[in-house]
Amino acid sequence: MPNVKSAEKRVRKTKKLAARNRATRSALRTAIRRVHEEIETKDAAKIDQAARTAVRVIAKTAKKGVIHRRKAARLQSRLRIRANRALAAK
Repeated sequence: MPNVKSAEKRVRKTKKLAARNRATRSALRTAIRRVHEEIETKDAAKIDQAARTAVRVIAKTAKKGVIHRRKAARLQSRLRIRANRALAAK
């Protein structure tokens, strides 16, 4: 346990930020999973909507600093490629 008041505050802040990061990362993974699920259903409108939502969530996650901006760009790119392939196959 911390002995200094500022260290105690830092522990509190770290717990709060870790919980926020965990929630944001979970939302990110859920959005990506939904796109993959929609690709399997082969409904063009749902695929496009899920991909748009996921790209938005990925961008927000990167902006908050939970993931690196280049990782966000990579995820968005790969997701869009998969969604576009599924739409083209339709």
